[in-house]
Amino acid sequence: MKRLLGLLVVLLPWSLKRAVLRRFWGYEIADGARIGLSYVFPGHLVMGQGAYIGHFNVAIHLGRLECGAHSVIDRSNWITGHPPAGAHFTHRKDRDPTLSLGEHAAVTKQHIIDCTDRVDIGAFTTIAGYHSQIITHGINVVDNRQDCKPIRIGAYCLVGTRVTVLGGAALPDRSMLGAGSVLNKAHVEEHRVYAGSPAVAVKQIDPEAAYFHRDRGFVH
Repeated sequence: MKRLLGLLVVLLPWSLKRAVLRRFWGYEIADGARIGLSYVFPGHLVMGQGAYIGHFNVAIHLGRLECGAHSVIDRSNWITGHPPAGAHFTHRKDRDPTLSLGEHAAVTKQHIIDCTDRVDIGAFTTIAGYHSQIITHGINVVDNRQDCKPIRIGAYCLVGTRVTVLGGAALPDRSMLGAGSVLNKAHVEEHRVYAGSPAVAVKQIDPEAAYFHRDRGFVH
């Protein structure tokens, strides 16, 4: 019944939809935030001033979705996870099925983000291009059970098209992940281009690069 009600809410004009989401779902949505024609029903939703979720996105089975001020989830993205009270991953007592976008962060189009465990995307970071996968869960063949680990993508990062980021991975602040790369572990050195499968540091980037010092998310 609630799923059917959600489908009806998706079709409402935004001013009415926002009022319904605030009152009946308890979501924290700033006056200047907006959701397009998308099915976005996490356990809890927080949208800062100017945050925007575009058309044809799906965000379900999350404990929490946090969209910082002026962050963008553009179009046709699939964001899902495994709810906090789900039957699996019970051995992970600290599991946090959350997607958190920092201020001015952007997720472009047609990406898959699995938030079985927490995914942090830092401020002013862009998940660019198309068809990238951010996957926090998988099968542990040694223990023969499903397992999960969080993912962190730092602030002021640029993530190229068609990448794969796996549970436990981290991209340091002010870094780039090259197109088609597989990030499978936590890196720590900033101002680097990481590329390859698995991704390794292949090049240094000037710390004074303009992308690292933006005060607006959108790049002209």
